[in-house]
Amino acid sequence: MDNTFESVRHLVQKGSVRISEHGYDELAADGIFARELVEGVTEAILVEDYPNYPKGPCVLALQKDAQGLPLHAVWGIPRGLAAPAVLVTAYRPDPERWEEDFLRRKT
Repeated sequence: MDNTFESVRHLVQKGSVRISEHGYDELAADGIFARELVEGVTEAILVEDYPNYPKGPCVLALQKDAQGLPLHAVWGIPRGLAAPAVLVTAYRPDPERWEEDFLRRKT
């Protein structure tokens, strides 16, 4: 698969997932549960694609928490590897910086 977003979804469905230390810190800071992100990746919407990121291809995805509130998650695959899907970070997007749909940055 050459589409990072689909590769991440496939890896997550297979259970090949890792959460970075930074990711755990950010989840805790924003009161986000890792399970919500892992289980919700199938419904995620691609926001931005970073195929040439130095640590490996990654994507910014819009997801929702259990209450239906928006979350942004950065998922990646380590450079040179086919697995696992790595949850790099996640946060609650700032409405001051994002359009109402949380898919586009405000200019």
